[in-house]
Parts: sequence; structure tokens; C-alpha cells
Amino acid sequence: MTVEAFRSARELRTYLDSSPFGDKPLGLVPTMGALHEGHGSLIQLAREECGTVIVSLFVNSLQFGPTEDLRNYPRRFDADLLFCERRSVDALFAPSEEEMYPSGTPTLVEVGPEAEGLCGASRPGHFQGVATTVLKLFNIVRPDRAYFGEKDMQQLAVISRMARDMNLSVDIVTGPTQRDPDGMAISSRNEYLSTEERQIAPVLYRALRVARQRIGDGDRDPLLPKNAALKVLEFEPLVRVEYIEIVNPEDMRAVDEIAGPVRVAAAIRIGDTRLIDNVLCEPSNKSRRRRK
Repeated sequence: MTVEAFRSARELRTYLDSSPFGDKPLGLVPTMGALHEGHGSLIQLAREECGTVIVSLFVNSLQFGPTEDLRNYPRRFDADLLFCERRSVDALFAPSEEEMYPSGTPTLVEVGPEAEGLCGASRPGHFQGVATTVLKLFNIVRPDRAYFGEKDMQQLAVISRMARDMNLSVDIVTGPTQRDPDGMAISSRNEYLSTEERQIAPVLYRALRVARQRIGDGDRDPLLPKNAALKVLEFEPLVRVEYIEIVNPEDMRAVDEIAGPVRVAAAIRIGDTRLIDNVLCEPSNKSRRRRK
């Protein structure tokens, strides 16, 4: 299937305005390119639910900090176009920085409290940059549904809050985290890892699973599963822990007690590569609090 590729918002709008959607929804999968099976699963979900599927490809400079890897972020348009063709995407929107932000200094979205902790604490301005660009993509494409991966759960919470607060007529759809056979969450950043670092990296998911097991076994004090996960990570000297927290799935804030479903969210660094992951945890009926 040939994918229509557009560089300008005006050309994309002309295409969309002339496309006969009928009663089927228009789906958008926002990405920064370097497409992988995580993106592929979102495209497949959109393809199953929507009459027309648009994939956006934009390396968003607003969400990168001054010391982060904007220049080295993988860019491979031809491979991404082929990836979309193989998955029956209808159109690819790949604007330039100048097309998205012609003034150079855009109006910014003020994000909600979901952005304050976790990645927001160590990457100031990151979620403001994400929300600003996603809102602009929503205004250009005007999708009925937009698809985001569960791996970036804090990002998902920020965007969902923005959509509610701004009364946007778009449904935010969540796709499950896609993992390699060793459990590691698939991410474009994984290719930054050396062979040795890649062998170590699945320790993050193992640590999260240990925390999930503790919660399932009855831990109510969040320090218990958190410390159990930290012990797993401490066995790998190349791993630097940025955070590991037990949070409310809705607002991503740390909980004082595990009284319902929670997410264990973590960020680590291996060498120069920052990795994030999270798992949803359901507490059991039995209770095991901290021993005094």
C-alpha cells in the first residue's frame, strides 16, 4: 500500500478534507520516528478501530533538555515510510521544525500536576514541550482517536488531562507496552545501548516485577515493594537509579498506602542511556505492612 506523505499542515488538511471517512473514526498515532514494534502495535490498534490512520513523525525539540540527545536522536524517514506502508497507514505527516513552529517561540501549554513528579522532576519543561506539540498535532489532524503507549504512562496522564481540561473532541486510547522476549520494553532509545549494556537492561523489568509480586502478596506500605525493587537494581553496578515510585495510576502521584491499583514506575540510566518503564499492580486482599 502506498502511503501519502505530507510535509505541510495545509497539504495534509487538503488531503483529509477530501477523504471520504464515512462513519468510521479518524485515528492519529503521534511519534518521533525511528518506528519499532511498539509503534506498530499502536498502528495496528488504530487500523482495527479507524477508517483512516495518520502517523505523525516529528522529532520535537521542545521536549529535549539542553543536555539531552536531540542531535543524535535517530532519524530515518525512508525506513519509517516503508514501516507505515507495510502496516496499511493512509498518510504520514512529517513536518519540519519551521512548519510546526514558524515563529520560533511558540505559545506553550501549561501542564497539570501529573507532570510534576517522576520524569517531570528530572526533565523540567519536558512535558510542557510534549503537550504543546501534541495539542498542535490534534489541531492540525483533528482526529477522533489518538493512540499512545502505556510505557510512557506519565506522558499519557499529562495528555489525557490536557484533552479533558481543554474539552478536546478526541479519545485518548492506550496501547499496552510491547516487550522483547527478555522483558525489556521496546523503545527507540534502546539502540543507544552497547551490547553489554543491552544485556544488563532487562534488570529494570525484573525489578518492577519483584515490586509487583510484593504488592500482590500483600504489601501495603509502598516502601516495602520499592526497596525490594531497589535491591534488584543494586546488583548491577552499571545501573544508576533516577527514581522508583509507587504512584496512583490516575494522577501519577506517590501514594502513602497501597489501597487499590497502583503503578510502579522507574527510570534508570545505563551509561548515557536513560530507560523508563512501569507496571500496573493490583493489591491482594491480604495485608502485609512494614514491620516495626
